Amino acid sequence: MIKDETTSIIVDADACPSKQDIVNVARTYNVKVFFVASYAHMTDKDLGGQWIWVDSSKESVDLYIINHVKKHDIVVTQDIGLASMIVSRHVYCVSPRGKVYDEKEMDTILELRYAGYKQRRQGERTKGPKRYTEQDRQNLLHSLEKILSKLAGIQQ
Repeated sequence: MIKDETTSIIVDADACPSKQDIVNVARTYNVKVFFVASYAHMTDKDLGGQWIWVDSSKESVDLYIINHVKKHDIVVTQDIGLASMIVSRHVYCVSPRGKVYDEKEMDTILELRYAGYKQRRQGERTKGPKRYTEQDRQNLLHSLEKILSKLAGIQQ
């Protein structure tokens, strides 16, 4: 359980490719990292951070994060639905590709997601996500550094 009053980084770990990078950035700023993952994605790798295991049902990770995140935490997730629920609570939300979600743009992002969903339901074939690249990794690190330095009072 997350019970710290300071800023934490909470990672939706089921589909995050840059776990070690997140731990490394967090160490620089002395910030705790919590990885939340379902039992179906258990690993014996020691990447650092604290691991929280939840039920394997569809939304268990999201519900855990929603119920435990607090103001000024940073959540790393590619789940747009989760992002839309937490950005209004003054939580920073970043995709694994470094996209920082903003409350002002969430309606548009959700509309685009819904349009894609409708296309797929009508049988249209849509492309899957692009391969995770080194540039995506660098974007994530840059976004985390920017947020953490802002919270630490360091101007970039």
